[in-house]
Amino acid sequence: MVALWAEADLVLADEFRDGNVPARQEPLNCARLAFAALPSTVRERFFRGDSACHENELIGWLRHPDREKESGGGIGFSISAIMSRSLEHSLATVSDSQWKTFGTESDGTLRQWAELDFVPNDSTEKKDSKPLRYVGLRLLKPQGVLFADGSDRHHHAVVTNLPWEGDRLLKWHREKAGTVEHLHDEVKNALAGGHMPSQHFAVNAAWFKLSLMAYNLASAIKGLCFSAEERTMRFKRYRLSVVNLAGRMSRFANTLRLRLCASAEAIARIQRIWEVFSLPTQARAEK
Repeated sequence: MVALWAEADLVLADEFRDGNVPARQEPLNCARLAFAALPSTVRERFFRGDSACHENELIGWLRHPDREKESGGGIGFSISAIMSRSLEHSLATVSDSQWKTFGTESDGTLRQWAELDFVPNDSTEKKDSKPLRYVGLRLLKPQGVLFADGSDRHHHAVVTNLPWEGDRLLKWHREKAGTVEHLHDEVKNALAGGHMPSQHFAVNAAWFKLSLMAYNLASAIKGLCFSAEERTMRFKRYRLSVVNLAGRMSRFANTLRLRLCASAEAIARIQRIWEVFSLPTQARAEK
């Protein structure tokens, strides 16, 4: 389980688990660590997660009045709702006139939203607590086109405490696919975080932690040293731009020299990294 600071593209907290641990088991621990790791300069805090985060203790902590007293203030959240039978029924009873189209996908599928009149039958809900808001999402295929299951529409929902319009809320919630999902792909595949090196749990946990540290370091380098166009590069290109540069060390007259076999643009990029992440050394650049 990994928590990502989306704007800074930095991993704030993680929890390495056994393979048989369900995704919904105690997500609050990781969320607490993530918000505690934020700097005090942060003035607004938000949380978005998939259905594994639709868990009572986590939602109760996010919406608790004590969050308002903390640095950064209250936490606005949007979480993919688990599709219970009662929620499915609530979605099915929404009339066609209530669905509002806010986007069209490349194959003509309409993306529509609607407010749901839904209150879950939750035994943990307190009598004086304000009911959470549920916003429905309907994916409607054009006439004559069906999903793989033979239906022309799919329903989803998010649970939130944010007062935003449904289209803004769902677009913001969907941006999660470009942040934490991107992180999982890069860490597991490009940084080998998904290839466990040992049969021992602690060794594999350390390996995954090192992969996340490598991700944070590379993300910091891209964010602080690269141009705006280069900051979104994936790790395959990052390796070619920074890591896999050939050079030769030589010593002459008590002077140690590094000569890089690279373009002027690549050398300038390396020099920017050295300026930001300076190390105690007597080395100097020579033209």
